[in-house]
Amino acid sequence: MSDTPEHNAFDGDELSFDDFQLEGFDSDTPLSTPASPQRDLSFFKSIPVTVTLEVASKEIALGELMSAGEGSVIELDKLNGEPLDVKVNGSLMGHAEVVVINDKYGLKLIDVVDSALTKMGP
Repeated sequence: MSDTPEHNAFDGDELSFDDFQLEGFDSDTPLSTPASPQRDLSFFKSIPVTVTLEVASKEIALGELMSAGEGSVIELDKLNGEPLDVKVNGSLMGHAEVVVINDKYGLKLIDVVDSALTKMGP
């Protein structure tokens, strides 16, 4: 004989909701969460992020890349004139065109992707 106590597994069929006292509980009333207070997000406006304008990309085999040398051309996946991808910390924010401002490159936003960044508000 074994001295180990017998372990009974939970049986869902034995559960009866009649045992619970649910006074004042109306099953037709939808559950709701309390309205969250308006939060001041101005703190986040001073956090630095990296904005990148990605011209295009291409997935190629490492061997093909290793054989490329000076003067080699690697065809990318975007057509001439297509909007470029604007990424913030690596995540797509929208699309833009390249512009020149005071002899420096800049970008002109064409569209902004609906994301958590746009939902934060101004």
